[in-house]
Amino acid sequence: MNQLETTRTAATTHRLARAASLVMVLFLASRALGLLREVVIARQFGTSAEMDAYLAAFRLPDFLFYVVAGGALGSAFIPIFTGYLAREDLPGAWRLASAVINWVALFLTGLGGLAALFAPWIVQRFFADFSPAQQTLTVELMRWMLISTVIFGVSGVVMGILNAHQHFFLPALAPVIYNLAIILSAWLLGPLWGVRGLAAGVVAGAASHLLVQLPGLLSGERLRYQPVLAWRDPSLREVARLMGPRVLGLAAVQLNFVVNAVLAAGLTAGSLTALNYGWIIMLLPQGIIAQAVATALFPTLAALAATEQWAELRRIFAVTLRSLLFLTLPAAAGLLVLSEPLVRLLLERGKFDPAATTATAWALSFFALGLTGHAVVEIATRAFYALKNTKTPVAVGVAAMAVNIGLSWLLLRLFAGWGWPPHGGLALANSIAVTLEMIALLALLRPQMGGLAEGGLVGAVAKMGLATAGMALALALLLPFLPPAPGWLGGVIGVGVGSLVYLGLVYVLRIDELKTISRNLLRRN
Repeated sequence: MNQLETTRTAATTHRLARAASLVMVLFLASRALGLLREVVIARQFGTSAEMDAYLAAFRLPDFLFYVVAGGALGSAFIPIFTGYLAREDLPGAWRLASAVINWVALFLTGLGGLAALFAPWIVQRFFADFSPAQQTLTVELMRWMLISTVIFGVSGVVMGILNAHQHFFLPALAPVIYNLAIILSAWLLGPLWGVRGLAAGVVAGAASHLLVQLPGLLSGERLRYQPVLAWRDPSLREVARLMGPRVLGLAAVQLNFVVNAVLAAGLTAGSLTALNYGWIIMLLPQGIIAQAVATALFPTLAALAATEQWAELRRIFAVTLRSLLFLTLPAAAGLLVLSEPLVRLLLERGKFDPAATTATAWALSFFALGLTGHAVVEIATRAFYALKNTKTPVAVGVAAMAVNIGLSWLLLRLFAGWGWPPHGGLALANSIAVTLEMIALLALLRPQMGGLAEGGLVGAVAKMGLATAGMALALALLLPFLPPAPGWLGGVIGVGVGSLVYLGLVYVLRIDELKTISRNLLRRN
């Protein structure tokens, strides 16, 4: 690499690190509030049948949003929109953005209306193990939360527009406002309306998610909205073409959640809620680290691909991958070893009793095994989308979905036969499937990018693995001595000791990523 390429890579890496750090801070705030949201909800409802109904009702609105709006943003809209910006064709960019907003709103409204109409049949079909009262409540909650799906669809497009402009603050702030709305609804409306208050908070939070981004959208030259559908526009058709495979992939991912909900609904009451809380805790580091990095990385990869700077794209991806592994490997080990102290620290209060802690920690320990896989899949799929290749990650995702469903059915029965809580098998199935998905995506991405800097990557990952193993061993030895009371103390001590041990081993092993990350974050613009 010559001096010019080195300087350009360093500048791009620094810009990404600064953007990722800004997003990471806001994601941290969002995840912290999300955690507070779960603490308030857990204190109010525990792992009750009513809470199971709320979580079941959430699945369909979530499914529709991620399949439709998520597909438009994740793979299709941002690369095409960024191409317009790179060519400085602002009228074309705004026409495309307006058409995508209009189509997403219309399509989600139609699908949401049909889902509301057939909600009783859907609930009876997929949640037959619920009591009649639970089914009735699930239908009611589902219909209310379908309103949020339409709002989130439009808000998601707005988020994509702002990110394409390298504007990350308001899009990252939006989830913070969303979580605040649900916390207030759980706190103020929960005692009066029960889980219906949570449903009202979801709708209010979705509206807030959109409204907080509008100032960024309307300022300067970011958007000149047009009431057009432009269905003959070639760029819109290109978005639809790229979106098609991604829709199938997202449908496969969401189908996994639906299958898990259906299988867990037939287990002991509260199993679905325990599974959900374990998943949410695993998503804390995944969201703070991987989603923040991927959010900042994707527009840059799309711009590099649009201008055919392939060597630079490959170098930026390799640096990002190593940094991501450096952060997620110890986080996964910490969640695995400290699952029970962490759940006790975060959730055990009010109606969330020690039995709920044990059930949730059991799920968390198996979800933790897939944390690194989930994180790497985030950036690997972004690289494929930047290359305008949506078919490969979709094919891999569908295969992973099939593996997940098959393993869920198998492991649930194996765990039950061994006398283990069966919902742990559902979490383990997810981790195995996403790890296989990660391996497949990296193997298929390598030839398309001309390599993944394997020489440096293998040695770095070996050192990271050694440091992570040393940290896990230290925590395992410490675990019997962590105080069970007060409930928060064991988790705090465990996290503190684990962090110090990992950083000490990183220093001894001379792992470069610590220095690289620190330099990029501390360096002045």
